[in-house]
Amino acid sequence: MNVLSLFDGMSCGQIALDNLGIKVDKYFASEIDKYAMEIAKKNFPDTIHVGNVEFVTKSMLNNKIDLIIGGSPCQGFSRAGKGLNFEDPRSKLFFEFVRLIKECKPKYFMLENVKMNKESRDIISKYLGVEPIYIDSALLSAQTRKRYYWTNIPNISGPIDKGIILKDIIQTTEDLKGSKVDERMVTNKGKAYCLTARYSGATWWNSIERSQRTMIRTVNQGIINEKYNWRKLTPIECERLQTVPDNYTEGVSNSQRYKMLGNGWTVKVIEHVLTNMDV
Repeated sequence: MNVLSLFDGMSCGQIALDNLGIKVDKYFASEIDKYAMEIAKKNFPDTIHVGNVEFVTKSMLNNKIDLIIGGSPCQGFSRAGKGLNFEDPRSKLFFEFVRLIKECKPKYFMLENVKMNKESRDIISKYLGVEPIYIDSALLSAQTRKRYYWTNIPNISGPIDKGIILKDIIQTTEDLKGSKVDERMVTNKGKAYCLTARYSGATWWNSIERSQRTMIRTVNQGIINEKYNWRKLTPIECERLQTVPDNYTEGVSNSQRYKMLGNGWTVKVIEHVLTNMDV
């Protein structure tokens, strides 16, 4: 099959298809981040990068496209954004996804985006002609990541909870070094280890016996030991949160690894959504 991946990032869609054993003849990837493209090429040398989505056309692909996938930029919909919705120029890129579906007429499509208000959700559903499926990545990984998936792939239901928690994916809890935190901020003192996620000056603490809060692009998230020493999650731990193979993002700076992982997909969820394709 031939695949067109829009906003491809580090090619999580390619990982999912490979894990499912689906033969991909040509994989066209629209992406503009040079570091994400570098990692995609490192892991999948046959990736055909086609540049900015705004300039991608059916004629330039010169191939029948069987599947279009993408996660258009979510900043205009996210609670962490300014709530501009379709007025945000990044979120307007959704309409490029719609345009290419109309041009390429793939057998299947899948769009991923954040949990958003009903008005925005209904607009996307109207343009794509399907209602979204709501899946929290916590069912298949060690992080909470609430997302909508619009697809015409039939018979997709929510996955069964695998019960994966943070302690299942961390590399070590021993000899943690790092900044000392105020133990009065720790709300789960009954647990030996806790997790912190810091957003805009606010701090939340979760037990390591639970799933991680949604991973963000600048990872100020980590683990803390019984001595209240805190450290950031490692790039490998973040790969595991996104169910990406260990060291998949190796080869660029850690800051770029964190960024592309925060922007990426939870691979096991994408596998679940793509499973029922007739290929």
